Amino acid sequence: MRALKTYQLCWFLIIFMVFGQSLYANGGFRFKDNKKTKEVVKVQVINNLVIIPVEINGVQLSFLLDSGVNKPILFFLEETDSLQIKNTTKVLLKGLGSSESIEAIKSLNNTFRIGDIVNTDQEFYAVLNQDINLSPRLGIPVHGIIGYDLLKNFVVEISYVSERISFFKPENYRYKKCKRCEDFALEMEMNKPYVNSRVSMAGEQSKEVKLLIDSGASDALWLFSDEEEGIVAPEDKFRDFLGQGLGGSVFGERTKIDRFSIGDFDLSEVKAAFPDSSDIALARMVKGRNGSVGGEILKRFRVTFDYPNSRLRLKRNVNFKEPFRYNMSGIELQHNGVQVVREKTGSYGQPVTKESRGIIEIRLYDAYTYALKPSYVIANLRPDSPGAKAGLREGDVLIAINSRSVYNRSLQEIMTVLSEKEGKRMKLRVERNGIELLFEFVLRSPFKS
Repeated sequence: MRALKTYQLCWFLIIFMVFGQSLYANGGFRFKDNKKTKEVVKVQVINNLVIIPVEINGVQLSFLLDSGVNKPILFFLEETDSLQIKNTTKVLLKGLGSSESIEAIKSLNNTFRIGDIVNTDQEFYAVLNQDINLSPRLGIPVHGIIGYDLLKNFVVEISYVSERISFFKPENYRYKKCKRCEDFALEMEMNKPYVNSRVSMAGEQSKEVKLLIDSGASDALWLFSDEEEGIVAPEDKFRDFLGQGLGGSVFGERTKIDRFSIGDFDLSEVKAAFPDSSDIALARMVKGRNGSVGGEILKRFRVTFDYPNSRLRLKRNVNFKEPFRYNMSGIELQHNGVQVVREKTGSYGQPVTKESRGIIEIRLYDAYTYALKPSYVIANLRPDSPGAKAGLREGDVLIAINSRSVYNRSLQEIMTVLSEKEGKRMKLRVERNGIELLFEFVLRSPFKS
């Protein structure tokens, strides 16, 4: 199976729209034990995205928690051959990107389980296009996305810091007084949550904006260009690949805005993107929508979704003042399977007798083990970026950064190194067509020519 060629994560956005009816008002996810009032689930937070364990028909999988999606969607069926899919029909789905609709399987009457939360009558979609695959860019197996159907019956607290999600029965949940908290009204449209906030650009006065709260997008902020409302990308910007939707790649302008405000929370010098209008036609169908707020902003809060009461609570956390980071190398990596690596484990001595001289020598030999380690490949290279100017190419397999092998590092760790400090000199060793090559460059802000 071919891996997904381009996908932005830090960077990354998986965004699409699936239209369909919600589950019956009295159906959906419930506590297995009706007396239970709370369930805490351990999750992983990778590049501002929340990965949650989901069991489907007895098979344990991993899903991205995406508040911007209606029904669960399953990808990469090749890894889930043991999964029994029930009551199926073929359908067409359309999402962000410029291409046509894609084929999928609609499946009914499935059992989903997350800890002690269960739904025995869940509908989901399985995408047939195996090029749509989250795993390579996240560096771990991720089989799909889940959103509204999981969130709708609970009050849900998401802690990006402790990497836990807590589910509460709405009738038993009590909001505590909190100095660092603020509550907001959620506007639900097509089973997706919207909130009103403000943005300020190019020294102008702030503007009211209606934004989708999109936990499935790792970027900070997407804004939809609208000259009549004065929402236009500042002059200090650069062209970039923004993400992958069901309909194909999404491109646009990356920039930063003076300020993003929601209630009394203010963030300055905020990373923002203005996607091409042709790639987001579906998203613009929602009346009054001006864009999305994603994981790089959400991770600065403890987020409480209260869909039953159309309420959102944000509590600032230790990430709140963290600066917004940009990829200063221009290199986007993805997981490229595994490679066999020889690792030295030590040395051992073997005595050798030289009879003619009556001397015993100890000869030392290195001991090695062989192990399968992750391999990383350059999937996307921003034009005119430091990496591109140095001579790197898409398809180069990364071996080492600054003389340190990458196979013992996670994808997230490597991407952090490539974004951490302007002016830092980088030495990348790669393999191209079986030949090892060394490239050097200096990390540079994408806003500088």
